[in-house]
Amino acid sequence: MNLLIPRIRLALLPAMLCYAALGAVFGGLYGIIHDQVTYSISPEYFTRLKFGQFSYADFGFPPRILVGEIGFLATWWVGFFAAWFLARTAIADLSPEAARRLMFRGFAIVFTSAFAAALLGAVLGKHRVANPDLSPWDAFQTELGIIDLPAFVRVAYIHNAGYLGGLIGLIAAICYVWRVKAKLRESPTGAS
Repeated sequence: MNLLIPRIRLALLPAMLCYAALGAVFGGLYGIIHDQVTYSISPEYFTRLKFGQFSYADFGFPPRILVGEIGFLATWWVGFFAAWFLARTAIADLSPEAARRLMFRGFAIVFTSAFAAALLGAVLGKHRVANPDLSPWDAFQTELGIIDLPAFVRVAYIHNAGYLGGLIGLIAAICYVWRVKAKLRESPTGAS
C-alpha cells in the first residue's frame, strides 16, 4: 500500500472517514486536557502567544474556555490525519471487527506515545530551565513581554515534545498494523 498516493476502494471510504472523524474527536479531547494542564504551568504561554494565534476563536468566554478551544483546534487535525493513515493501513483486507480492534490499538499507541513524549518534554523543560542562562529565549521574552520565562520554556518543551511523540506514535502504530496484518495473512484462518 502506498501511503502517499492512495488507491482506496470506494466501499472502504465511509469507514475510513468515520475513523478519521473519531480520531479528530480523540485528538481534540486530548488537546483540551493537555492545554488545561499546561495553562496551569504557564498562563503566559497562552496569554502572550496562543491567544493571539487563535484570536479568531475568542468569543469573550473566560480564559479557561478559550484554552480548551485552543487545545481542541490545535490537535483535532493531528487526530484526524493519524486516524486517516491508520485506517488506510488497517481496514483493507480485514473484517470490520478485526479492523476496529486494530484501529483502537493504533489509537492507543499514538495517544501513549504523545503522552509519554509530553511527559519527557516536561522533564527536559524542567532540566533546561534549571540552567539560569535562558538567553536563547530572549527574543521570545522581549517580543512577547514574558515575565515568567522559565514556565514559558517548560510549556514550550511539553507542547513540542507532544507533537513529536504523536508523530512517532503514528509511525509505530502503522508498523504495528502492518505486522499484525502480515501475521493474519500467514495464519491458516486468513485475515477475515
